[in-house]
Amino acid sequence: MDEVLLRSLTPNVLAILVRRGADFATAEDAVQEALVEAVRVWPDGPPRDPKGWLVTVAWRKFLDATRAAAARRRREDLVQEEPAPGPAPAVDDTLQLYFLCAHPSLTPSSAVALTLRAVGGLTTRQIAAAYLVPEATMAQRISRAKRTVSGVRFDQPGDVATVLRVLYLVFNEGYSGDVDLAAEAIRLTRQLAAAIDHPEVSGLLALMLLHHARRAARTAPDGSLVPLAEQDRGRWDTESIAEGVQILQAALARDRLGEFQAQAAIAALHADAPTAEETDWVQIVEWYDELARLTDSPVVRLNRAVAVGEADGPRAGLAALAELDDSLPRHAAVAAYLHERDGDLATAARLYAEAAQKAPNLAERAHLTRQAARLNARPSS
Repeated sequence: MDEVLLRSLTPNVLAILVRRGADFATAEDAVQEALVEAVRVWPDGPPRDPKGWLVTVAWRKFLDATRAAAARRRREDLVQEEPAPGPAPAVDDTLQLYFLCAHPSLTPSSAVALTLRAVGGLTTRQIAAAYLVPEATMAQRISRAKRTVSGVRFDQPGDVATVLRVLYLVFNEGYSGDVDLAAEAIRLTRQLAAAIDHPEVSGLLALMLLHHARRAARTAPDGSLVPLAEQDRGRWDTESIAEGVQILQAALARDRLGEFQAQAAIAALHADAPTAEETDWVQIVEWYDELARLTDSPVVRLNRAVAVGEADGPRAGLAALAELDDSLPRHAAVAAYLHERDGDLATAARLYAEAAQKAPNLAERAHLTRQAARLNARPSS
């Protein structure tokens, strides 16, 4: 059974049902039933037209569900007759599903779950495993999301920025469960890039590829985090880096700069440096200035303070950091790093320990705790 093929066909099949007039929630259930049927039947005799087979079976499942529902009379005009069997239309409505799943009425977590289910073709169990939550919890989340968007019609252009943020959330979820969400986000973003000509879509794809290229070097054999400066750059995926840079250059050439292109440019400068010491921090600061103008994000300004500390010295970085709210996530960790570089090891150790208490995950907490212990273990002068 070709799981990759099934997952690639899922959004198109769902979009065809929705375009025919099916409500999203019932259509999505019908497609899932058709996929289950495909897993059962195809090994004995795969169809010549897999997409057409799935459309036909899913539409029949939808008809069965609709006729059994209390609202049958309201839908009779939509389901009076079954479309004639034959090859499925070549129209790709997947893009509409992206916009539907990123509907502003959905919370970010619901939008991500619905995108993975409807566009990614993942099962509820797979999504639950990736998020480390019970399957029943994820099923409820997806059901609520489907009900929310069931009445939405595509009568206005979708918000590309919202879709991209949902995909970036998927990417940043990491690699837990039996689904590699980072790889899944790249696959979905490639799909979106093929469907829509937009420089920020290319910028996000480039950013994902450049970050993903460092994946193998991010953790030590014991699972502990390895900071960027200490990573073995020989383990970086040079093909992904080359592809990411090429995509980014083409996007930047269109002179429609957006935040994902700016972030990708920073990632490209890190990837281009043969060693950490050869990183072009001056250019990185310039790109952070561009990014800050685009987003006015305090997190961007926090990362900029690190870059300033590398380009102009730790005291310049601390001065930039002093302009920011110290309640920001990772503020204490950045302050600790800059104080250590400035030679104030006692303050750095205290701040590393403080940052560890606020860390969002166990891996980061362990890393920051080790940094504090390393400095506290140094003999006093």
